[in-house]
Amino acid sequence: MTNNNLDQSIIYVTRDIERALGHQPQKSFYIIANETPFAKRLSVGNPNIVLVSKPTLLDTHELLQLTETKKFINSIANPRLLVFKNTELIERICKRNNWKLLNPDARLATNVEEKISQLDWLGALKKFLPPHQVILGKDLEWKKENIIIQFNRAHTGSGTLLIKSPRDTDEIRKKFPKRPIRVTKFIDGPCLTSNNVVWDGEILHGPIMYQITGLSPFTQNKFATIGNDWQLGNKLLDDPQWNNYKAIVEGVGRKLMADGWRGLFGIDAILDQASGEIYLIEINARQPASTTYESILQGDSTTFEAHLSALLGLPKAKFVLTSVIEGAQIIQRVPQSPLGRGRGGLANRGQKSKVQRLESLGLNVIEYANTEPEKDLLRIQSKEGIMLAHNQLNELGKKIAAILK
Repeated sequence: MTNNNLDQSIIYVTRDIERALGHQPQKSFYIIANETPFAKRLSVGNPNIVLVSKPTLLDTHELLQLTETKKFINSIANPRLLVFKNTELIERICKRNNWKLLNPDARLATNVEEKISQLDWLGALKKFLPPHQVILGKDLEWKKENIIIQFNRAHTGSGTLLIKSPRDTDEIRKKFPKRPIRVTKFIDGPCLTSNNVVWDGEILHGPIMYQITGLSPFTQNKFATIGNDWQLGNKLLDDPQWNNYKAIVEGVGRKLMADGWRGLFGIDAILDQASGEIYLIEINARQPASTTYESILQGDSTTFEAHLSALLGLPKAKFVLTSVIEGAQIIQRVPQSPLGRGRGGLANRGQKSKVQRLESLGLNVIEYANTEPEKDLLRIQSKEGIMLAHNQLNELGKKIAAILK
């Protein structure tokens, strides 16, 4: 990090240690996370990393309630806590223990992220969305054109469905007759995303990325977000489109700021290949998952540094985010077929050999101990791009896919 004022004690508590690695755990920056093989390697000789070993991986709120966690936090003078995704439960735990939590208000984050409440929050900014409406499931009709439906809560595409036949429509009507759904015109085209920061009265626009979605063999969910490619992200928009994307970021950022937001937020947009229009499709009111690797690619004046500085209330001065013009990461998610319970499922499926082959290509590979379908299994990071075009892997991307099949 380049900001020497970041010397206040910060403790990042997280289920997955990778989320906290945008800043090295040293001096006054600490990490509390689950013990995994990856986390154990990082923690060797580093007293600023505290790992919790339990039979199963604990969520952040569970980590915060452990006796050993409380003891460590209370041993640090004037600690400030940071989590990946804030919740009202986490806020209550911190308040009960008299801990200062840096994350913005959980209710605001929920209101901004959820698909139905988001519409009221956006107000006039709904103009950035594709054509849409909110109806009950029983009122869904097939009008001979594909549509997207979303339930109020979703995660990495799990709450998003493509409706492309009368049969799909009938199924929703029967299963969810009284459930509100957001119905959106289907837009065919690439998704783009960026990590942006509300800081000291300004909106810092992060590097634009192509969002990798739904590709086999990485996931079985067509709408699952599985990675980012900075190299392709820099090639997809012409100047007017880029200006329209920046207008979306600025508009959402200013509204967040007016509601008291500080720090990171993510914007996902889609480029309509037919019309060339850019539409807002998602707001991540939190630290997006790509922040860590983006910050590693940046080296100095990073997105993560800006996030911490904003949360601490430090002055922005002349800080400018470092651009990123190449690099990519992609996630292999746990397939629907069972991998077995506990932490032994990976090795039993020849995962070690796959990791070695990926690393022989000069890639950084992070393994996860998840066994639940569609959870992260491998995070594969490259200093080069892996996408040739929308939904098309380049030669390096094809080599990665071939190893994972």
